[in-house]
Amino acid sequence: MTHVHGTTAPGFEPVEAAFERNFAGSGEVGAGLTVYRHGSPVVDLWGGEADPATHRPWNRETLAPIASTCKTFASGALLRLVERGQVDLEAPVARYWPEFAQNGKAGITVRTLLAHRAGLPSLHMRPLTWEDLRDWTPITDTLAAAAPEWPPGTRHGYHGVSIGHLAGEIVRRVSGTTLSEFLHSEITGPLGLDCYVRVPDAALPRMATMVLPDEQAVQLGMQVPEMADFVRALNDPDTLSFRAFYGSVTQEWADANNPRTYQVESPSMDGVASAHSLARYFAAMIGEVDGIRLFSPGLIDQIRTPHSDGIDELLKVRTAWGLGFLVPGGPFWPAPEHLTGLFGGSGATGSFAFADPERGLAFGYVPNRGSELLEGGDFRVKSLVEAVYKAVL
Repeated sequence: MTHVHGTTAPGFEPVEAAFERNFAGSGEVGAGLTVYRHGSPVVDLWGGEADPATHRPWNRETLAPIASTCKTFASGALLRLVERGQVDLEAPVARYWPEFAQNGKAGITVRTLLAHRAGLPSLHMRPLTWEDLRDWTPITDTLAAAAPEWPPGTRHGYHGVSIGHLAGEIVRRVSGTTLSEFLHSEITGPLGLDCYVRVPDAALPRMATMVLPDEQAVQLGMQVPEMADFVRALNDPDTLSFRAFYGSVTQEWADANNPRTYQVESPSMDGVASAHSLARYFAAMIGEVDGIRLFSPGLIDQIRTPHSDGIDELLKVRTAWGLGFLVPGGPFWPAPEHLTGLFGGSGATGSFAFADPERGLAFGYVPNRGSELLEGGDFRVKSLVEAVYKAVL
């Protein structure tokens, strides 16, 4: 059995037991798990191998790709500007990014954008390349010129490859710095977080090696019954689902262990974090962590209020969004749906993070075995979340 390291507060032993079971029976390779309660860690665990080929062990400082969970960094940065009064949720995006007003987008507000209701899930360009990500503006220029796929505000659909640049460009225009620089100065630096949308060279040696799901596992993941409509759409080049995913991205699982993937700003897909930092980030949103609180209770109430809930235009299943964060509802939310007021983010690497303001909880889980499901949420993370609530309810 894999030896688990770290600390667990009294009463949270079920969480440690669930973490150990993931290694024993659920194919976990290496992972970190941290849970904060009322601003302090009550679970801080890690185990397994960061690199199975060399048997390099996972430790508390190990970093790993978190895929779409990194969207919460771009959303959090933009909402930090809202908290400071520099961005108005009801204002048109074009107030801060004038070129965005092209092609019928002049009325799209910041709130509409963060709720995945803007109608801009596709990049409307040839599939983006590493060079596009490096240069940033080819992507934002394309989004500024694009026409919405549906009347903005009338429907919602997962802006899976675009929301990071949409939110990040507002941050860049208002702050005068890149998204990475703003995150460091306003959030990750003061809190001492290892959370990145572009990994600095000095941190690369701490990166875990991703263990990619094989084709058989991916096919099984695609056979989840509620995903049938999405799978059909994803494989039809005439659909928006195809254009937004396969038609907008050239990078694949094969790029997951290429260091240059993480040396450009890719805030929709390619962020990196440690489990401890991810949980600490969410803890600082809902309460003080070492004297720092990112958002007021009033803004948190807006973040966690469902702004979109129903059948997703791209994913073809129910999804629910607050402001820039997932909220309970549908198969992409791996925490209990009957508990309202939670918000978070999940990723195809299996990562998941969320906050529960009512109970003062913040959760961060980062593994290096990729999930066979599109946005993670497999048994590993569900078992951990269930154990957390077994400890607190």
